[in-house]
Amino acid sequence: MPPAKKRTRTYDPAKIRTAVLTQFGHVRDAVSTLTPEQLARPTRLGDWTVHELSAHLAMVLGTVHRYLGMPEPAKHEVPLMDWPFATITAAAQVDEDTRAIAESAGTELDELFTRTLIGIEESLAAAPDERLVQSRFGAMTLGDFLVTRTVELTVHTDDLNDAVPGLDVAYDRQCVAACTRLLADALAVKAPGASTEVRVPPYAVVQCVEGPRHTRGTPPNVVETDPLTWIRLATGRTDWATALDAAQVSASGERADLAGLLPIMG
Repeated sequence: MPPAKKRTRTYDPAKIRTAVLTQFGHVRDAVSTLTPEQLARPTRLGDWTVHELSAHLAMVLGTVHRYLGMPEPAKHEVPLMDWPFATITAAAQVDEDTRAIAESAGTELDELFTRTLIGIEESLAAAPDERLVQSRFGAMTLGDFLVTRTVELTVHTDDLNDAVPGLDVAYDRQCVAACTRLLADALAVKAPGASTEVRVPPYAVVQCVEGPRHTRGTPPNVVETDPLTWIRLATGRTDWATALDAAQVSASGERADLAGLLPIMG
């Protein structure tokens, strides 16, 4: 009997919309408190300062309003699970766009965030999740595009917290959950199979890696970690060896070494 085909995960559209707006609100509140000295601090994102990172966070939400203001594409081109693997192709353009927005905003970041929030709230109120939007990589449904925003917001909130000690921007639970699940599913796409079980409680469990298929009982190969560590591994913010040494990941079994499969997003 052939193996059962894995079903594509679905997301609750209302919860995703709320999560995106809530997380953006957390970021907006935190950015409004930053001093000029804090905005000038370096980040772990190349030579971006906190100022550029903040502008980027506004940009990743501003795209929702901008795309919804464009004519609807004629056909669906990009499934959700293609998105994590496409992002690296746009890195140079994203960097250029971010620097332009940061320069344009200057010291008026609060105005930028307020304008962005008003725009996205107005746009989303009139747009169904099935509407197509023209992303950087091709036409996606609005619902899928909003799931990608949970990744952008969660990952870059973590970058912001790393860059500014004590800032402690809150993480919306639903935003982290969607981000964790999308990146876990992307691992299963990158390394199809069922010999290894990757657990990221309480949000995700996926089977991946070629080898003997596990059917019942305790899997022979198990990886377990917490959501933020998983997100950092999947996006290259930390590496496998470092996470193992810090006991942030547990891995048992000969196929439980994911070092060669990470990061998933460049």
